[in-house]
Amino acid sequence: MNSDAIKEALKQVKYPGFSRDIVSFGLVRSAAFDAGTAKVSIALTTSDPKVPTFLKTEIEQCLRAHPGITDVIIELAVSPAKAPPKPGQANLGGGTAPAGIKRSVAIASGKGGVGKSTFAVNLACALAQVLEARGRPGRVGLMDCDIYGPSVPLMMGIEGRPEIDGESLVPLERHGVKVMSMGFLVDDNTPVVWRGPMVMKTIQQFVQNVKWGELDILLVDLPPGTGDAQLSLVQTLPLDGAVLVTTPQTAATNIARKGGIMFQKVNVPLLGVAENMSWFEDANGTRQSLFGEGGGAATAEALGTGLLGQVPLFAEIRAGGDCGLPVVVNNPASKPGQVFRSIAETLLTRLKV
Repeated sequence: MNSDAIKEALKQVKYPGFSRDIVSFGLVRSAAFDAGTAKVSIALTTSDPKVPTFLKTEIEQCLRAHPGITDVIIELAVSPAKAPPKPGQANLGGGTAPAGIKRSVAIASGKGGVGKSTFAVNLACALAQVLEARGRPGRVGLMDCDIYGPSVPLMMGIEGRPEIDGESLVPLERHGVKVMSMGFLVDDNTPVVWRGPMVMKTIQQFVQNVKWGELDILLVDLPPGTGDAQLSLVQTLPLDGAVLVTTPQTAATNIARKGGIMFQKVNVPLLGVAENMSWFEDANGTRQSLFGEGGGAATAEALGTGLLGQVPLFAEIRAGGDCGLPVVVNNPASKPGQVFRSIAETLLTRLKV
């Protein structure tokens, strides 16, 4: 038994409320073994008194189950968490925002297939339109962190590779939005087969080694779930808030709530819930709620935030994404275009941009 073996054993101990272990969270400062005694040092930031007690019990049980360990000494350094930041203030992820970026917002869903990337693309274009009308063109960025399934380049109608300026990548730009995506760096038919650490490193590179320039707001399109990508982003970039995207369907809203709770646990403010595919119009012009009603509002209420808007299920939204002309750009006066514009204006107000 040695220090590496102790750390390996501690990977079985999950942080309460998360699926990740205390080692991958970086909470284990040191580990040592001497004459049958395992000694570990843990650093926590929490205001919940139950967390240190829970982890101490779990660590001791985990280590005592290993042959050769007769005694366990646990040193816990607990720092109280600060109050959750208000929109416009940094979270506690510990990262530093790149110079020039005023506000950064995560677009998350929890569950896949709810149209999160479509929402992110149209919201980015709507933000660009609103800011351009205010005399601030080209001050919106969109970071596509869906490493395994990057769809933003297609939806934005962008082809080509980013240029390199010194040690930084230069984002490509269209529709007034600066964009960086894994889709620019691999061939269309090449799958990205990476483990978690590589995904985390790539996201860190997108934050730290991309020449974003002066931005009023950077949107981060996250992959579904609450795994490596989400954790890496929170640790790397001080987020000013998160927007949850869900359909009204219970299967989607249940998972969206879990995503919202994750952001709350890491002190990222929830700026609101966006309900996608809320309704469509039949041949008679009557609204039909294909995926149910009220799911977005109920999710927002459960998480203590507001409903930003309801995006209808229109064929032109899909068509715009397939041809690289988002509906906000191709038909800003349409019903979907007006909804996205309204959400963009609401976000800018909440973020005080």
